[in-house]
Amino acid sequence: MAFVAASSSGAGEEIRIGSKKFTESVILADLAAGLSTAAGARVSHRQELGGTRLLWDALLAREIDIYPEYTGTLTGEILASERVVDDEAFGRALAKRGLRMSRPLGFSNAYALGMRAQLADRLGIRRISDLARHSSLRFGFSDEFLGREDGWPAVRAAYGLDGSDVRGLDHDVSYRGLVEGSIDVIDLYATDAEIIFYGLRVLEDDRDVFRENKAIFLYRDDLAQRAPEALSAILRLEGRVDQQSIVAMNRAVKIDRRMEAAVAGQFLAAKFGLANPEAAEKPAGRFFQRTVEHLRLTALSLGAAIAVALPLGVVAARRPALGQAILAVAGIIQTIPSLALLVFMMPILGIGARPAIVALFLYSLLPIIRNTASGLENIAPSIRNSAIALGLTPMRRLAIIELPIASPVIIAGVKTAAVINVGTATLGALIGAGGYGQPIFAGIRLDDFGLILEGAAPAAALALLVQGLFALAELFLAPRGLRLKPSE
Repeated sequence: MAFVAASSSGAGEEIRIGSKKFTESVILADLAAGLSTAAGARVSHRQELGGTRLLWDALLAREIDIYPEYTGTLTGEILASERVVDDEAFGRALAKRGLRMSRPLGFSNAYALGMRAQLADRLGIRRISDLARHSSLRFGFSDEFLGREDGWPAVRAAYGLDGSDVRGLDHDVSYRGLVEGSIDVIDLYATDAEIIFYGLRVLEDDRDVFRENKAIFLYRDDLAQRAPEALSAILRLEGRVDQQSIVAMNRAVKIDRRMEAAVAGQFLAAKFGLANPEAAEKPAGRFFQRTVEHLRLTALSLGAAIAVALPLGVVAARRPALGQAILAVAGIIQTIPSLALLVFMMPILGIGARPAIVALFLYSLLPIIRNTASGLENIAPSIRNSAIALGLTPMRRLAIIELPIASPVIIAGVKTAAVINVGTATLGALIGAGGYGQPIFAGIRLDDFGLILEGAAPAAALALLVQGLFALAELFLAPRGLRLKPSE
């Protein structure tokens, strides 16, 4: 998001703002981006980076400078073992990590449980304790709610719920399941726009399990020295974002299908008198940016994989025992779930394109190594013997005879790796790498099929294009003698 400002020339300190993978967090981050841009800072918004732990770790690792958080999440998840009970304890716990937090922004986004009002009336359910009388109810909770001590475990213990039919799913998807009738009870955030839009019944927390969850900003304490004006501008949000305003902004994005940046810009213009935001980014410009990002991820990772896997494939063909070990290691890497591999890379490489490129590189190794080894092993012994009889050295035999003969099989392996790369690269958006995954995950979050297609369709088209290009490469890079048909 960009605002017209006297000092927006880009010469100011860069502020790296992070946001979680849900609408409200993106909006709050865009509010911070707008204010810091107007104060003259250069802003980088790492959008929709995932869950709480990912953002917290990124802040500790200096990958980002600031992100929106909630006091209940801090006490119940991040600092749960330290028994933080007041603002002074908060300050001490954060200070020893080189962090600070703002004062509350003005609203609380506590957990709640909800269900369709019609079903709740039919079953006579108004409080969470009433759920215990209906063991057949189907629960659908977000993964974070299921795992947090102050989430489902606390609710289940306090209310004596059986919870035998509990499904873990994305928070935004759970609303769809609730409305369609495949789920009966879901976890809510108090500021969710869908509560009013769908006319849901928010169940009374009659045993006071859910704690207050005030919105704040967490930031590195050196930000006050590096970019004091930008930080001061962001902290103008303290106490200025009330419950009604954030619900309205959530609704504008989730229900009215407006972009977060435009919604945040309208709020800043009304509340702080900033100049109106620039026109929303055009689809063509957004598509071009995502294409460049996606091509960068796939090209760099595939190029590195070819450079490493081709020699490994040669070694595997020449040294069968060692080759089995190489293929086993590459095969084990291939079995690691792609999202898990991305997360494993983050403590080493941080967030953004680097861990995504390394993960994609590792995924590309197996098909190239395997096909290179297979192509070389299947060369007829008579051809090798002829090359030896000609006095060619092993390297010369490999370069001018063996690799060219094996090239169709090798190129097929590279093609397989490339197609895998194009599809898997969409997951890079979860750790700030961009690409076609960005609109896909935003579309899932906003329940916007058109936005999902904006990423899915180009990714599928790119996979088909890559497959076609490598099919042509198989025709033209193979030795001429292997391409010519015998004369009749």
